[in-house]
Amino acid sequence: MNQQTDMKLLHTEYLNKRKKIKLQVRLYQLIIFVVFFTFWELAGRNSWINPLLFSYPSKIYRLFIEKLQDGTLLSNISITVTETIFGFILGTLIGTILAAILWWSPMTSRVLEPYLVILNAMPKVALGPILIVAIGPNMGSIITMGAIISVIITTIVVYTAFKEVDENYLKVLRTFGARRGQLFTQAVLPASYPTIISTLKVNVGLSWVGVIVGEFLVSSKGLGYMIIYGFQVFNFTLVLLSLLIIAVFATIMYQLVDYLEKKLVKNN
Repeated sequence: MNQQTDMKLLHTEYLNKRKKIKLQVRLYQLIIFVVFFTFWELAGRNSWINPLLFSYPSKIYRLFIEKLQDGTLLSNISITVTETIFGFILGTLIGTILAAILWWSPMTSRVLEPYLVILNAMPKVALGPILIVAIGPNMGSIITMGAIISVIITTIVVYTAFKEVDENYLKVLRTFGARRGQLFTQAVLPASYPTIISTLKVNVGLSWVGVIVGEFLVSSKGLGYMIIYGFQVFNFTLVLLSLLIIAVFATIMYQLVDYLEKKLVKNN
């Protein structure tokens, strides 16, 4: 009984310690955030930095309110977020399916593995003009750009995770008559969840890069268009506003993936 009580006390102490560390981390993050934006504001207002090039937070906020009131900001945000979400989902889904095909067919993986390495080394951004000509200057080409920039790395990383599942575990399942499909769904895929989640986190950034580059090349709407337009008219406040909005939404997507990871880890 005493041992059980001691274990409970140790567990409670451990949880309190973790909570304290988490609060400290959040506090430090908040301090860095406040110090950075305070210094940026003071530096811009006092011309310690070039306010034309680097602007400052209050000026960006005023432009944010202005764009919010005229309705252009929300429409541009909705377009880019929609394209990014579709590109993110397609890139991850297609990459995971290709990884499953490579695991399922060892011969196919031996044939295609060198080509995957070569494709991964290629600058996918350079494919933008080709995609625009092939698909057309529309949302489809931008979503494709967002997907293609992450699909190869997803395939390579997830396939590697599939291959690294403990072979002894698979042999035990085979002795009980498990077929290849059952091996994949009951052993290989669940064991690879941490790697797939890590890939999702990487793909958040990659999908944003692909979509913004696509909008640079073809779009007349969206956050990428706002950045290009800001450069063209030397409105760097608009450029910085667009970049900050991208940072906010990328962070939200990352946090959603992190929440999904906690749910999967908890359920497994």
